[in-house]
Amino acid sequence: MHKPPGFPTELPASLVVDPARVRQLNDRPLRSGDYVLYWMQQSQRAADNHALTYGIEAANLCRLPLLVVFGLTMHYPEANRRHFSFMLEGLRETSTRLAQQGIRLAMVHGHPPEVALKAGRKAALVICDRGYLRHQKQWRTAVAGEAQCPVVEIESDAVVPVDVASAKAEYAARTIRPKIKRLLPAFLKPLKTVRLQRPSLELPLRGMAMNEIDALLQSLPMQTDVPPAGRFYRGGAGEAMARLRRFIEQTLPRYAASHNQPQTDDVSHMSPYLHFGQISPLRIALEISQTQSTPELQASVDAYLEQLLIRRELAINFVHHTPDYDSYSCIPDWARQTLDAHRTDRREHLYGRDALESAGTHDAYWNAAMMEMRITGFMHTYMRMYWGKKILEWSPSPEQAFETLLALNNRYFIDGRDPNSYAGAAWIFGTHDRPWKERPIFGKVRYMAASGLERKCDIAAYVNLRAIPQ
Repeated sequence: MHKPPGFPTELPASLVVDPARVRQLNDRPLRSGDYVLYWMQQSQRAADNHALTYGIEAANLCRLPLLVVFGLTMHYPEANRRHFSFMLEGLRETSTRLAQQGIRLAMVHGHPPEVALKAGRKAALVICDRGYLRHQKQWRTAVAGEAQCPVVEIESDAVVPVDVASAKAEYAARTIRPKIKRLLPAFLKPLKTVRLQRPSLELPLRGMAMNEIDALLQSLPMQTDVPPAGRFYRGGAGEAMARLRRFIEQTLPRYAASHNQPQTDDVSHMSPYLHFGQISPLRIALEISQTQSTPELQASVDAYLEQLLIRRELAINFVHHTPDYDSYSCIPDWARQTLDAHRTDRREHLYGRDALESAGTHDAYWNAAMMEMRITGFMHTYMRMYWGKKILEWSPSPEQAFETLLALNNRYFIDGRDPNSYAGAAWIFGTHDRPWKERPIFGKVRYMAASGLERKCDIAAYVNLRAIPQ
Protein backbone atom coordinates (compact mmCIF):
# COMPACT_ATOMS: atom_id res chain seq x y z
CA MET A 1 0.00 0.00 0.00
CA HIS A 2 1.16 3.52 -0.62
CA LYS A 3 0.39 6.94 0.77
CA PRO A 4 0.35 9.55 -2.03
CA PRO A 5 1.82 13.01 -1.40
CA GLY A 6 -0.74 15.23 0.32
CA PHE A 7 -2.59 12.24 1.78
CA PRO A 8 -5.00 13.53 4.49
CA THR A 9 -4.40 12.73 8.13
CA GLU A 10 -8.08 12.50 9.09
CA LEU A 11 -11.42 11.65 7.56
CA PRO A 12 -12.52 14.10 4.90
CA ALA A 13 -15.47 16.38 5.48
CA SER A 14 -17.79 16.32 2.49
CA LEU A 15 -18.46 19.51 0.59
CA VAL A 16 -21.57 17.98 -0.97
CA VAL A 17 -23.14 15.44 1.41
CA ASP A 18 -25.00 16.80 4.44
CA PRO A 19 -23.12 15.78 7.61
CA ALA A 20 -26.41 14.53 9.08
CA ARG A 21 -26.17 11.66 6.56
CA VAL A 22 -22.63 10.72 7.64
CA ARG A 23 -21.78 8.45 10.56
CA GLN A 24 -18.42 6.87 11.37
CA LEU A 25 -19.00 3.35 12.66
CA ASN A 26 -15.60 2.78 14.27
CA ASP A 27 -12.66 4.80 15.56
CA ARG A 28 -9.90 3.51 13.26
CA PRO A 29 -7.52 6.14 11.84
CA LEU A 30 -7.30 6.84 8.12
CA ARG A 31 -4.47 4.78 6.64
CA SER A 32 -2.59 4.35 3.39
CA GLY A 33 -4.20 2.06 0.85
CA ASP A 34 -4.58 1.14 -2.81
CA TYR A 35 -8.07 2.60 -3.08
CA VAL A 36 -11.08 3.94 -1.25
CA LEU A 37 -13.75 1.23 -1.04
CA TYR A 38 -17.49 1.78 -1.34
CA TRP A 39 -19.26 -1.37 -0.16
CA MET A 40 -22.57 -1.03 -1.98
CA GLN A 41 -25.52 -3.08 -0.68
CA GLN A 42 -28.68 -0.99 -0.26
CA SER A 43 -28.22 1.99 -2.61
CA GLN A 44 -27.73 -0.02 -5.81
CA ARG A 45 -27.46 2.93 -8.20
CA ALA A 46 -24.97 5.24 -9.85
CA ALA A 47 -27.04 8.45 -9.60
CA ASP A 48 -28.38 10.41 -6.62
CA ASN A 49 -26.32 8.22 -4.30
CA HIS A 50 -24.89 10.08 -1.31
CA ALA A 51 -22.62 7.17 -0.36
CA LEU A 52 -21.12 7.06 -3.84
CA THR A 53 -20.66 10.83 -3.91
CA TYR A 54 -18.96 10.80 -0.51
CA GLY A 55 -16.72 8.01 -1.77
CA ILE A 56 -15.71 9.99 -4.86
CA GLU A 57 -14.92 13.02 -2.73
CA ALA A 58 -12.86 10.93 -0.30
CA ALA A 59 -10.99 9.17 -3.11
CA ASN A 60 -10.15 12.48 -4.77
CA LEU A 61 -8.89 13.94 -1.50
CA CYS A 62 -6.80 10.82 -0.82
CA ARG A 63 -5.57 10.85 -4.45
CA LEU A 64 -6.74 7.25 -4.84
CA PRO A 65 -9.17 5.43 -7.13
CA LEU A 66 -12.63 4.48 -5.85
CA LEU A 67 -13.58 0.81 -6.00
CA VAL A 68 -17.19 -0.33 -5.54
CA VAL A 69 -17.88 -3.87 -4.36
CA PHE A 70 -21.23 -5.67 -3.96
CA GLY A 71 -21.56 -8.89 -1.95
CA LEU A 72 -23.99 -11.34 -3.58
CA THR A 73 -25.29 -13.88 -1.09
CA MET A 74 -27.65 -16.72 -1.91
CA HIS A 75 -28.68 -16.74 1.75
CA TYR A 76 -30.33 -13.34 1.81
CA PRO A 77 -33.41 -13.78 4.05
CA GLU A 78 -36.36 -15.16 2.03
CA ALA A 79 -34.96 -14.10 -1.34
CA ASN A 80 -35.75 -16.20 -4.42
CA ARG A 81 -35.25 -16.18 -8.18
CA ARG A 82 -37.82 -13.39 -8.66
CA HIS A 83 -35.92 -11.05 -6.34
CA PHE A 84 -32.45 -11.98 -7.62
CA SER A 85 -33.46 -11.54 -11.27
CA PHE A 86 -34.81 -8.03 -10.70
CA MET A 87 -31.81 -7.05 -8.56
CA LEU A 88 -29.22 -8.36 -11.01
CA GLU A 89 -30.84 -6.48 -13.90
CA GLY A 90 -30.37 -3.34 -11.86
CA LEU A 91 -26.79 -4.13 -10.84
CA ARG A 92 -25.82 -4.83 -14.45
CA GLU A 93 -27.00 -1.37 -15.43
CA THR A 94 -25.34 0.21 -12.39
CA SER A 95 -22.06 -1.45 -13.29
CA THR A 96 -22.24 0.01 -16.80
CA ARG A 97 -23.09 3.49 -15.56
CA LEU A 98 -20.29 3.44 -13.00
CA ALA A 99 -17.82 2.29 -15.64
CA GLN A 100 -18.77 5.34 -17.70
CA GLN A 101 -17.53 7.39 -14.72
CA GLY A 102 -14.30 5.41 -14.51
CA ILE A 103 -15.48 3.42 -11.48
CA ARG A 104 -15.28 -0.35 -11.24
CA LEU A 105 -18.12 -2.30 -9.65
CA ALA A 106 -17.08 -5.81 -8.64
CA MET A 107 -19.91 -8.18 -7.72
CA VAL A 108 -18.43 -10.89 -5.51
CA HIS A 109 -20.22 -14.08 -4.47
CA GLY A 110 -20.15 -14.43 -0.70
CA HIS A 111 -21.49 -13.25 2.64
CA PRO A 112 -21.64 -9.45 2.20
CA PRO A 113 -19.68 -8.44 5.35
CA GLU A 114 -16.98 -10.99 4.51
CA VAL A 115 -16.81 -9.65 0.95
CA ALA A 116 -16.47 -6.11 2.29
CA LEU A 117 -13.77 -7.06 4.80
CA LYS A 118 -11.73 -8.94 2.22
CA ALA A 119 -11.89 -6.06 -0.26
CA GLY A 120 -11.23 -3.64 2.60
CA ARG A 121 -7.82 -5.13 3.41
CA LYS A 122 -6.23 -2.85 0.82
CA ALA A 123 -8.52 0.13 1.40
CA ALA A 124 -7.63 3.42 3.03
CA LEU A 125 -11.27 3.87 3.97
CA VAL A 126 -14.47 1.80 3.70
CA ILE A 127 -17.74 3.57 2.95
CA CYS A 128 -21.10 1.81 3.18
CA ASP A 129 -24.69 2.81 2.55
CA ARG A 130 -27.35 2.43 5.23
CA GLY A 131 -29.91 -0.32 5.70
CA TYR A 132 -32.58 -0.35 8.40
CA LEU A 133 -33.39 -4.05 8.82
CA ARG A 134 -31.89 -6.21 11.53
CA HIS A 135 -29.47 -8.16 9.36
CA GLN A 136 -28.40 -5.04 7.47
CA LYS A 137 -27.42 -3.37 10.74
CA GLN A 138 -25.62 -6.52 11.89
CA TRP A 139 -23.60 -6.68 8.67
CA ARG A 140 -22.38 -3.10 9.03
CA THR A 141 -21.59 -3.56 12.71
CA ALA A 142 -19.52 -6.64 11.88
CA VAL A 143 -17.53 -4.83 9.20
CA ALA A 144 -16.95 -1.82 11.44
CA GLY A 145 -15.74 -4.04 14.25
CA GLU A 146 -13.21 -6.00 12.20
CA ALA A 147 -11.98 -3.53 9.58
CA GLN A 148 -8.54 -2.04 10.18
CA CYS A 149 -9.50 1.28 8.60
CA PRO A 150 -12.36 3.74 9.16
CA VAL A 151 -15.84 2.55 8.19
CA VAL A 152 -18.22 5.39 7.38
CA GLU A 153 -21.95 4.88 6.82
CA ILE A 154 -23.79 7.28 4.51
CA GLU A 155 -27.59 7.42 4.51
CA SER A 156 -29.10 7.79 1.05
CA ASP A 157 -32.38 5.85 0.98
CA ALA A 158 -34.42 8.20 3.16
CA VAL A 159 -35.03 11.83 2.27
CA VAL A 160 -34.84 12.87 5.93
CA PRO A 161 -32.26 10.75 7.81
CA VAL A 162 -34.07 8.42 10.18
CA ASP A 163 -32.26 9.57 13.33
CA VAL A 164 -32.85 13.22 12.47
CA ALA A 165 -36.55 12.68 11.80
CA SER A 166 -37.26 11.19 15.23
CA ALA A 167 -35.46 9.59 18.16
CA LYS A 168 -38.32 7.18 18.92
CA ALA A 169 -40.88 4.91 17.28
CA GLU A 170 -43.68 7.16 16.10
CA TYR A 171 -47.25 6.24 16.93
CA ALA A 172 -48.77 7.13 13.56
CA ALA A 173 -48.39 9.25 10.44
CA ARG A 174 -49.93 12.20 12.23
CA THR A 175 -47.09 12.23 14.78
CA ILE A 176 -44.20 12.00 12.33
CA ARG A 177 -45.71 14.24 9.64
CA PRO A 178 -44.97 17.60 11.28
CA LYS A 179 -41.42 16.50 12.14
CA ILE A 180 -40.62 15.50 8.56
CA LYS A 181 -42.30 18.53 7.03
CA ARG A 182 -40.30 20.82 9.28
CA LEU A 183 -37.05 19.17 8.14
CA LEU A 184 -37.78 18.88 4.42
CA PRO A 185 -36.34 22.28 3.43
CA ALA A 186 -32.95 21.16 4.73
CA PHE A 187 -32.92 17.77 2.95
CA LEU A 188 -35.11 18.04 -0.15
CA LYS A 189 -32.18 19.30 -2.23
CA PRO A 190 -30.50 17.88 -5.34
CA LEU A 191 -27.20 16.06 -4.83
CA LYS A 192 -24.37 17.71 -6.74
CA THR A 193 -22.30 15.59 -9.12
CA VAL A 194 -18.62 15.03 -8.35
CA ARG A 195 -16.21 13.58 -10.93
CA LEU A 196 -13.68 10.91 -9.95
CA GLN A 197 -10.10 11.99 -10.68
CA ARG A 198 -8.44 8.57 -10.66
CA PRO A 199 -10.28 5.71 -12.39
CA SER A 200 -10.46 2.24 -10.89
CA LEU A 201 -11.41 0.18 -13.96
CA GLU A 202 -8.07 -1.65 -14.04
CA LEU A 203 -7.96 -2.60 -10.36
CA PRO A 204 -7.28 -6.35 -10.01
CA LEU A 205 -10.28 -7.63 -8.06
CA ARG A 206 -12.09 -10.65 -9.44
CA GLY A 207 -15.85 -10.23 -9.78
CA MET A 208 -18.76 -12.13 -11.33
CA ALA A 209 -19.79 -11.43 -14.92
CA MET A 210 -23.18 -9.73 -15.14
CA ASN A 211 -23.73 -9.72 -18.89
CA GLU A 212 -25.75 -12.98 -19.01
CA ILE A 213 -28.16 -12.82 -16.08
CA ASP A 214 -30.13 -15.97 -16.98
CA ALA A 215 -26.96 -18.04 -17.10
CA LEU A 216 -25.77 -16.49 -13.85
CA LEU A 217 -29.06 -17.27 -12.13
CA GLN A 218 -28.90 -20.88 -13.29
CA SER A 219 -25.37 -21.25 -11.97
CA LEU A 220 -26.20 -20.12 -8.45
CA PRO A 221 -28.01 -22.08 -5.72
CA MET A 222 -31.28 -20.32 -4.90
CA GLN A 223 -35.02 -20.89 -4.51
CA THR A 224 -36.32 -21.20 -8.06
CA ASP A 225 -40.01 -22.00 -7.54
CA VAL A 226 -41.07 -18.33 -7.84
CA PRO A 227 -40.30 -17.25 -11.40
CA PRO A 228 -39.07 -13.78 -12.38
CA ALA A 229 -41.77 -11.22 -13.15
CA GLY A 230 -39.93 -9.77 -16.12
CA ARG A 231 -43.07 -9.53 -18.25
CA PHE A 232 -44.32 -6.92 -15.81
CA TYR A 233 -41.24 -5.45 -14.09
CA ARG A 234 -37.71 -5.10 -15.41
CA GLY A 235 -35.03 -3.96 -12.98
CA GLY A 236 -32.72 -1.00 -13.38
CA ALA A 237 -32.41 2.74 -12.90
CA GLY A 238 -33.29 3.43 -16.53
CA GLU A 239 -36.56 1.55 -16.27
CA ALA A 240 -37.31 3.25 -12.96
CA MET A 241 -36.83 6.72 -14.46
CA ALA A 242 -38.86 5.84 -17.55
CA ARG A 243 -41.75 4.69 -15.36
CA LEU A 244 -41.46 7.81 -13.21
CA ARG A 245 -41.59 10.10 -16.25
CA ARG A 246 -44.62 8.27 -17.66
CA PHE A 247 -46.31 8.53 -14.30
CA ILE A 248 -45.71 12.28 -14.04
CA GLU A 249 -46.73 12.99 -17.63
CA GLN A 250 -49.72 10.66 -17.94
CA THR A 251 -50.99 9.60 -14.53
CA LEU A 252 -50.09 12.12 -11.84
CA PRO A 253 -53.03 14.44 -12.65
CA ARG A 254 -55.41 11.59 -11.74
CA TYR A 255 -53.51 10.36 -8.69
CA ALA A 256 -55.42 12.19 -5.95
CA ALA A 257 -58.77 11.07 -7.33
CA SER A 258 -57.98 7.48 -8.21
CA HIS A 259 -54.85 6.15 -6.52
CA ASN A 260 -57.14 4.13 -4.21
CA GLN A 261 -59.07 2.67 -7.15
CA PRO A 262 -57.53 -0.75 -7.85
CA GLN A 263 -59.27 -1.15 -11.21
CA THR A 264 -57.07 1.69 -12.51
CA ASP A 265 -53.33 1.76 -12.91
CA ASP A 266 -53.00 5.26 -11.48
CA VAL A 267 -49.99 4.51 -9.29
CA SER A 268 -46.27 5.06 -9.86
CA HIS A 269 -44.94 1.48 -9.48
CA MET A 270 -41.84 2.89 -7.82
CA SER A 271 -41.82 0.53 -4.83
CA PRO A 272 -39.79 -2.32 -6.43
CA TYR A 273 -37.13 0.16 -7.54
CA LEU A 274 -37.03 1.86 -4.14
CA HIS A 275 -36.74 -1.52 -2.46
CA PHE A 276 -33.48 -2.33 -4.27
CA GLY A 277 -32.18 1.23 -4.17
CA GLN A 278 -32.31 1.47 -7.96
CA ILE A 279 -33.85 4.93 -7.71
CA SER A 280 -33.45 7.49 -4.97
CA PRO A 281 -36.51 8.65 -3.00
CA LEU A 282 -34.92 12.09 -3.17
CA ARG A 283 -34.96 11.99 -6.99
CA ILE A 284 -38.61 10.95 -7.02
CA ALA A 285 -39.57 13.67 -4.53
CA LEU A 286 -37.72 16.34 -6.51
CA GLU A 287 -39.26 15.30 -9.82
CA ILE A 288 -42.76 15.22 -8.35
CA SER A 289 -42.47 18.44 -6.35
CA GLN A 290 -41.01 20.38 -9.30
CA THR A 291 -43.92 19.49 -11.56
CA GLN A 292 -45.61 22.55 -13.06
CA SER A 293 -48.67 22.71 -10.88
CA THR A 294 -52.27 23.77 -11.21
CA PRO A 295 -54.63 23.69 -8.21
CA GLU A 296 -55.98 20.35 -9.42
CA LEU A 297 -52.52 18.90 -9.98
CA GLN A 298 -51.25 20.16 -6.63
CA ALA A 299 -53.71 17.88 -4.86
CA SER A 300 -52.12 14.91 -6.61
CA VAL A 301 -48.61 16.13 -5.87
CA ASP A 302 -49.48 16.49 -2.20
CA ALA A 303 -51.14 13.07 -2.08
CA TYR A 304 -48.15 11.37 -3.68
CA LEU A 305 -45.58 13.09 -1.48
CA GLU A 306 -47.62 12.05 1.55
CA GLN A 307 -47.04 8.42 0.56
CA LEU A 308 -43.38 8.86 -0.39
CA LEU A 309 -42.16 11.18 2.36
CA ILE A 310 -44.50 10.54 5.29
CA ARG A 311 -45.80 6.97 5.00
CA ARG A 312 -42.60 5.48 3.62
CA GLU A 313 -40.39 7.20 6.17
CA LEU A 314 -42.81 6.25 8.95
CA ALA A 315 -42.14 2.65 7.88
CA ILE A 316 -38.39 3.24 8.09
CA ASN A 317 -38.89 4.76 11.54
CA PHE A 318 -40.90 1.67 12.53
CA VAL A 319 -38.31 -0.97 11.65
CA HIS A 320 -35.43 1.18 12.91
CA HIS A 321 -36.94 1.59 16.38
CA THR A 322 -38.78 -1.76 16.63
CA PRO A 323 -36.40 -4.73 16.97
CA ASP A 324 -39.22 -7.29 16.58
CA TYR A 325 -40.73 -5.63 13.48
CA ASP A 326 -41.21 -9.04 11.82
CA SER A 327 -42.94 -10.72 14.78
CA TYR A 328 -46.50 -10.58 16.08
CA SER A 329 -45.15 -9.05 19.29
CA CYS A 330 -44.44 -5.80 17.42
CA ILE A 331 -48.08 -4.68 17.27
CA PRO A 332 -49.43 -2.27 19.91
CA ASP A 333 -50.60 -3.54 23.29
CA TRP A 334 -54.20 -2.43 22.68
CA ALA A 335 -54.31 -4.39 19.42
CA ARG A 336 -52.88 -7.58 20.93
CA GLN A 337 -55.32 -7.33 23.83
CA THR A 338 -58.39 -6.90 21.67
CA LEU A 339 -57.36 -9.63 19.22
CA ASP A 340 -56.66 -11.95 22.14
CA ALA A 341 -60.11 -11.24 23.58
CA HIS A 342 -61.65 -12.42 20.29
CA ARG A 343 -59.33 -15.31 19.42
CA THR A 344 -62.05 -17.90 20.16
CA ASP A 345 -64.70 -16.15 18.05
CA ARG A 346 -66.31 -18.31 15.38
CA ARG A 347 -64.71 -17.98 11.95
CA GLU A 348 -67.03 -18.71 9.05
CA HIS A 349 -64.07 -19.51 6.79
CA LEU A 350 -60.68 -20.94 7.71
CA TYR A 351 -57.85 -21.32 5.18
CA GLY A 352 -54.36 -22.68 5.57
CA ARG A 353 -51.37 -21.30 3.74
CA ASP A 354 -51.65 -23.73 0.81
CA ALA A 355 -55.25 -22.73 0.06
CA LEU A 356 -54.38 -19.04 0.32
CA GLU A 357 -51.27 -19.38 -1.81
CA SER A 358 -53.22 -21.10 -4.56
CA ALA A 359 -55.93 -18.40 -4.47
CA GLY A 360 -58.44 -21.06 -3.51
CA THR A 361 -60.83 -19.09 -1.30
CA HIS A 362 -64.53 -18.36 -1.69
CA ASP A 363 -63.76 -14.65 -2.28
CA ALA A 364 -63.24 -13.76 -5.96
CA TYR A 365 -61.88 -10.32 -5.07
CA TRP A 366 -59.24 -11.73 -2.75
CA ASN A 367 -58.33 -14.48 -5.23
CA ALA A 368 -57.77 -11.89 -7.96
CA ALA A 369 -55.43 -9.96 -5.69
CA MET A 370 -53.52 -13.11 -4.78
CA MET A 371 -53.11 -14.03 -8.44
CA GLU A 372 -51.88 -10.54 -9.27
CA MET A 373 -49.30 -10.91 -6.53
CA ARG A 374 -48.16 -14.38 -7.57
CA ILE A 375 -47.82 -13.60 -11.26
CA THR A 376 -46.70 -9.97 -11.40
CA GLY A 377 -44.90 -9.46 -8.07
CA PHE A 378 -47.14 -6.47 -7.36
CA MET A 379 -50.55 -5.71 -5.86
CA HIS A 380 -52.43 -2.44 -5.76
CA THR A 381 -52.02 -0.82 -2.33
CA TYR A 382 -55.75 -0.72 -1.63
CA MET A 383 -56.03 -4.44 -2.37
CA ARG A 384 -52.99 -5.17 -0.18
CA MET A 385 -54.98 -3.84 2.77
CA TYR A 386 -58.02 -5.96 1.95
CA TRP A 387 -55.81 -8.99 1.22
CA GLY A 388 -54.13 -8.72 4.63
CA LYS A 389 -57.32 -8.10 6.58
CA LYS A 390 -58.89 -11.23 5.14
CA ILE A 391 -55.89 -13.37 6.11
CA LEU A 392 -56.46 -12.17 9.68
CA GLU A 393 -60.17 -13.00 9.41
CA TRP A 394 -59.62 -16.47 7.89
CA SER A 395 -56.80 -17.71 10.15
CA PRO A 396 -57.31 -19.73 13.34
CA SER A 397 -55.28 -17.24 15.39
CA PRO A 398 -53.86 -13.74 14.90
CA GLU A 399 -50.35 -15.09 15.42
CA GLN A 400 -50.76 -17.59 12.57
CA ALA A 401 -52.30 -14.86 10.43
CA PHE A 402 -49.26 -12.64 10.98
CA GLU A 403 -46.86 -15.44 10.09
CA THR A 404 -48.80 -16.43 6.95
CA LEU A 405 -49.21 -12.85 5.77
CA LEU A 406 -45.50 -12.09 6.03
CA ALA A 407 -44.49 -15.38 4.43
CA LEU A 408 -46.64 -14.74 1.34
CA ASN A 409 -45.71 -11.07 1.24
CA ASN A 410 -41.99 -11.78 1.34
CA ARG A 411 -42.17 -14.68 -1.11
CA TYR A 412 -44.03 -13.05 -3.99
CA PHE A 413 -43.71 -9.27 -3.85
CA ILE A 414 -40.67 -7.80 -5.58
CA ASP A 415 -40.79 -5.07 -2.93
CA GLY A 416 -41.30 -7.50 -0.06
CA ARG A 417 -38.87 -7.83 2.87
CA ASP A 418 -38.39 -4.10 3.39
CA PRO A 419 -39.58 -1.46 5.88
CA ASN A 420 -42.79 -0.76 3.95
CA SER A 421 -43.67 -4.44 3.91
CA TYR A 422 -43.09 -4.93 7.62
CA ALA A 423 -44.96 -1.76 8.54
CA GLY A 424 -47.77 -2.69 6.16
CA ALA A 425 -48.11 -6.13 7.71
CA ALA A 426 -48.15 -4.65 11.20
CA TRP A 427 -50.78 -2.09 10.10
CA ILE A 428 -53.16 -4.95 9.31
CA PHE A 429 -53.01 -5.78 13.02
CA GLY A 430 -53.33 -2.22 14.35
CA THR A 431 -49.89 -0.62 14.15
CA HIS A 432 -50.00 3.08 13.14
CA ASP A 433 -53.79 2.91 13.43
CA ARG A 434 -56.35 3.53 16.17
CA PRO A 435 -59.08 1.44 17.81
CA TRP A 436 -62.33 1.19 15.84
CA LYS A 437 -65.82 -0.12 16.59
CA GLU A 438 -65.58 -3.56 18.17
CA ARG A 439 -66.64 -6.56 16.09
CA PRO A 440 -66.06 -10.33 16.03
CA ILE A 441 -62.55 -11.69 15.37
CA PHE A 442 -61.03 -8.21 14.85
CA GLY A 443 -62.08 -6.72 18.15
CA LYS A 444 -61.21 -3.02 17.84
CA VAL A 445 -58.74 -3.53 14.97
CA ARG A 446 -59.86 -1.97 11.68
CA TYR A 447 -62.03 -4.27 9.55
CA MET A 448 -62.47 -4.38 5.76
CA ALA A 449 -65.37 -6.04 3.97
CA ALA A 450 -66.10 -7.05 0.39
CA SER A 451 -69.09 -4.71 0.50
CA GLY A 452 -66.67 -1.87 1.14
CA LEU A 453 -64.79 -2.69 -2.05
CA GLU A 454 -68.05 -2.77 -3.98
CA ARG A 455 -69.06 0.59 -2.56
CA LYS A 456 -65.75 2.41 -2.95
CA CYS A 457 -64.39 1.13 -6.28
CA ASP A 458 -65.25 -0.89 -9.38
CA ILE A 459 -64.06 -4.16 -7.93
CA ALA A 460 -65.62 -6.22 -10.73
CA ALA A 461 -63.45 -4.36 -13.22
CA TYR A 462 -60.41 -5.11 -11.07
CA VAL A 463 -61.20 -8.82 -11.08
CA ASN A 464 -61.59 -8.80 -14.87
CA LEU A 465 -58.34 -6.88 -15.38
CA ARG A 466 -56.42 -9.22 -13.10
CA ALA A 467 -57.51 -12.39 -14.90
CA ILE A 468 -53.89 -12.80 -16.06
CA PRO A 469 -52.99 -16.00 -17.92
CA GLN A 470 -50.15 -17.90 -16.28
